Amino acid sequence: MNDFKKIQVREQGLKRQLTAAQMGMIALGGAIGTGLFLGSKFAIGFAGPSVILSYLIGGIVALLLMAALAEMTIKHPTTGSFGAYAEHYIGPLAGYLVRYMYWSCIVLAVGTEVTAIGEYMGFWFPGVPPWVWVIVFAGALILVNTMNVKAFGTLEYWFSSIKVFAILAFIVVGLIIVFGANRPQSGFQNLFEGGGFFPNGISGMWFAVVLSIFSYLSIEMIAVAAGEAENPQKAVRKAFKSTIFRLVIFYFLTLTLIVAIVPMGDLMAGGSPFVTAMQFVGIPFADGVLNFIVIIAALSAMNSQLYISTRMMFSLSRSGEAPKALGKLRPNGSPVNALIASTAGIAIATIVYVIWPATAFTFMMAISMFGAMFTWLMIFVTHWFFRRQVKRDGEKLEFRMPFHPLLTIVGIVMMVAILVTTVFIPDFQMTLVFGIPAVLLVTLMFYVTRTSRAAARQRDEAEWAAAAVADSAAESEGVSVHPDESDPAVASREER
Repeated sequence: MNDFKKIQVREQGLKRQLTAAQMGMIALGGAIGTGLFLGSKFAIGFAGPSVILSYLIGGIVALLLMAALAEMTIKHPTTGSFGAYAEHYIGPLAGYLVRYMYWSCIVLAVGTEVTAIGEYMGFWFPGVPPWVWVIVFAGALILVNTMNVKAFGTLEYWFSSIKVFAILAFIVVGLIIVFGANRPQSGFQNLFEGGGFFPNGISGMWFAVVLSIFSYLSIEMIAVAAGEAENPQKAVRKAFKSTIFRLVIFYFLTLTLIVAIVPMGDLMAGGSPFVTAMQFVGIPFADGVLNFIVIIAALSAMNSQLYISTRMMFSLSRSGEAPKALGKLRPNGSPVNALIASTAGIAIATIVYVIWPATAFTFMMAISMFGAMFTWLMIFVTHWFFRRQVKRDGEKLEFRMPFHPLLTIVGIVMMVAILVTTVFIPDFQMTLVFGIPAVLLVTLMFYVTRTSRAAARQRDEAEWAAAAVADSAAESEGVSVHPDESDPAVASREER
């Protein structure tokens, strides 16, 4: 059994129930959250109208990342995804770092989504402390994630559908306002007035690229979800072709229309750019409707992030790099212990919100950003090693990223530049202040626990191999490879 097959064997047990449509919506929905609806205000503050270019640059980086990731995922669909790829193609330390840094990033990103929900609920209930909503909505979504993956996929599909419909409706209304309505205060002249297209210079536009990367965060979750897809190769290929282009179009068109509809001064004086735009043109009840959509968007992104952080912790446990209990599955196939561990970000968010309610969102976004950027950087680095190994082995790939190695190098350089840029943005200086010590701490953990992890992996390999043989035998006899775990014998095997 080759090394990567061993990785896939040890991560078995999760049910392959996600359809290609659900997979596409999971990736799309995860990236349409507070990064677009709330984070875009911070980006506009840095860049002004040139935020359009900022998100276009971020979208190009995201496109390169998805191409590299799709190439590796189609060849090796597994829940550990880019963490497993880093382990296999670079080395154990790389895999360990990627998994733990990504897990910490997503756990804290859950905190940013739930703090945003607290802010938006204040639109209707200004007298209720935001932390109350943090607890209520977090509890509901944790409950959803204890169910089987099919239930999660269905809910996320409809969450994402609502968001997509709302954004399309906003684009249609925005186009009518800009091109069809007789509103002299709205129009493309707003892109060049009050400081011009680059009110804070090229540096302001570049600083907003950092925010755009945060907005696109979670498109990579399609690779993790591939471990539970009915047909992962088909689903990943389809998701790559559709998701990234939809995201770029959504971000590009919506931000262009927002800065065209609302003069910059009015835009910065409001809250969510979407709500501000609808209030500015006087559409009745539009602000309430859009506030509802924004809450749905945040819930959807939070739901996806809880799912993905749970699967990454499950992968860590199955590789012997986290407590064995976190790799256990419920009879319905849900890794509930890993889910509980992954709710840490919600607890941190609640504490931060109680202590610093005015700056909670920005603080949580800054400290979660390092894990995301580090992971994206390592995906590009892993792809470099992956292609080198594929060339050495003379293999043919079903899907290929064009212009390799040029585009891989561009991705690496861009991510390093964006990471360094956070040093010059006061609101995001916590990114490296948190991130560098975190990498050093995780590296120390890797070496301190190396002996115990090796023993755990050796102990479990025979069990993983036996389970794989049993699954293969069942499949050859026409029996489901993922039978109903309500059967005590199956449940016992899954609880390893």
